[in-house]
Amino acid sequence: MNPIEKDFASAIERLEEVLALEKTAINRDSAIKRFELCFDLAWKSVKNFAKGEGVECNSPRACFKTAFQLKLIDYGEKWIEMIEDRNKSVHLYREEFADEIYKHLSGYAHLFEELAGALKKK
Repeated sequence: MNPIEKDFASAIERLEEVLALEKTAINRDSAIKRFELCFDLAWKSVKNFAKGEGVECNSPRACFKTAFQLKLIDYGEKWIEMIEDRNKSVHLYREEFADEIYKHLSGYAHLFEELAGALKKK
């Protein structure tokens, strides 16, 4: 496992840790920040893996598309939704977005786990 994948696995654990806590404003905000870190490490892990396969991808959307093509993930609307939620959380922070994004985080954590497992197997 390379350093990016190790960091990705650790970030997933940290996200799940905060999601297991009672929802408070502080825990919600912490979970969203941990989600953002997982997201960044997810696409960078795919970028690193793809490079080893002779494929270039240089953005989250392109790397998740590449991950699908390389059979690391199953195609799904949840990945597209995740990209949109990540962009909202980083660029348009609003209270109503925070609550909506928080509701999706356990599903995203599951997708991250699946991706990390696929990367580990390959």
